Amino acid sequence: MKFGMPWPGRDVGKEAEQAGVEAFCTGDFVDHDAYLTVAEIVANTERALVGPAIAYAFARTPYAHATAMRQLHAQAPGRLFLGLGTAAFRINRDWFGVPADRPVDRIAETIDVVRAWLHAENGEKIQYSGEFYSIDADVRAPVLGRLEIPVLLAGFNSRMAATAGRVGDGVIGHGLFTRTWWNDIVRPAVNRGAAASDRRPLEHGWIITAIDDNAPERAIADARRMIAFYLTVKTYDPYVAHHGWESPVAQLRSAFRAGDTDGMVQAVTDEMLAEIALCGTTADARAALARRADALPHDVGYFAPPSYLVSPKRRAAYAHSSLALIGTTP
Repeated sequence: MKFGMPWPGRDVGKEAEQAGVEAFCTGDFVDHDAYLTVAEIVANTERALVGPAIAYAFARTPYAHATAMRQLHAQAPGRLFLGLGTAAFRINRDWFGVPADRPVDRIAETIDVVRAWLHAENGEKIQYSGEFYSIDADVRAPVLGRLEIPVLLAGFNSRMAATAGRVGDGVIGHGLFTRTWWNDIVRPAVNRGAAASDRRPLEHGWIITAIDDNAPERAIADARRMIAFYLTVKTYDPYVAHHGWESPVAQLRSAFRAGDTDGMVQAVTDEMLAEIALCGTTADARAALARRADALPHDVGYFAPPSYLVSPKRRAAYAHSSLALIGTTP
């Protein structure tokens, strides 16, 4: 598994690549754009694999995703991947103002159209006729040419994971993923989706990581708070039921509605923390990493600092501390 991390900024990022980080990723949110950040990463790295993990698929047209990757490819040939995710129903409906129904079918077609643009050769039309997209583009300027950029899909529940294997080049796992969720739910679904092809689907995934040898309890609290924040989303209810965590999740959701962030932290059990996060001291994190050797993404793991109610300065410190895990990954 390659050691990766979300982009920690130019200063830590350059040191991280020199220390052995092999992949950097970024994402979308209201205060940062995935492709602008990928451009920053490309400009400040030399060798690492780079891409969004994830970009909101429906916030842009397939054309916009593909053209961004084409421009980035000119600066970082052979180093790019494209990770797409559907985002939550309410984000699509209320933030982007786009159709939010049937996300699995819609994302499958989106990937097909993105690939049509990425695989376009000079002099050939880009054509696609589907349920959600109809493309008939005759680009006369000689600016195309086939690009083989892996397209990965954020797959949490089994149907989306199967779609990642069927139409994508692989899956991007969520920071909540545990041993049993990877091994019992996600991997079998991805492999079912990919069964008709002759390729092994790629696995990338996030791992919540908060290391502070001077203040390990604060790091543990930040990891608990991140877990709690993720679990406020009902999309993850099958995951909660799979682990038998309905009671603590009900407690943390009640605390979240009341604005009680301390209550959210307290609701995350020791079992949940041990199954999901690497946190505490460096020694604690190394031991947890060893225990999870069979429950990590096969290709790239992004050791991700908690972001919920954690300052940029502390996130950067967590990113720097996580470099101590390089060389201990499976």
